[in-house]
Amino acid sequence: MNLEANRGVDPAELADEDLMRELGHLYETRMDALRHAADQALDEHTHRMTQLEEEYLLRHPDREVDPERLREGARARETGAGPPR
Repeated sequence: MNLEANRGVDPAELADEDLMRELGHLYETRMDALRHAADQALDEHTHRMTQLEEEYLLRHPDREVDPERLREGARARETGAGPPR
């Protein structure tokens, strides 16, 4: 396994399950890092999160996007028109 200057395993080397576990852990600790970590620790957290998210997007370029999460979906909720079809 390739370790990048103590930044963890190269995301490309992680199995899908490990990638998702790592992302989940980072999301669980994000608020604490944002509010309380030293600048360097926050920078490292952000760097690692970006690496893992980019790997996820490489593996899932056609990921399912919820129409409600699009601008049109938000507008439909505001007007009561329901989700776009």
